[in-house]
Amino acid sequence: MLYAKNLPGWERALRIVIGLAALAFAALGWSTAGFGLGVAVALMGAMLALTGLFGFCPMCAMLGRKLDGKGR
Repeated sequence: MLYAKNLPGWERALRIVIGLAALAFAALGWSTAGFGLGVAVALMGAMLALTGLFGFCPMCAMLGRKLDGKGR
């Protein structure tokens, strides 16, 4: 493995749910502010869903965040 997971299980689940909701929001075209906002919401949703699936957040790693060893 090239990376160590730095997200607890509850946060991974939350990121996946919020990410999928943001992707659905962007895909259904609910954004009334225009094309740019829809793309931004889609990118944010994809990023959240992927970090949740992999259990690794690059920004958290840069800040030195690590799991406490219990895997929670």
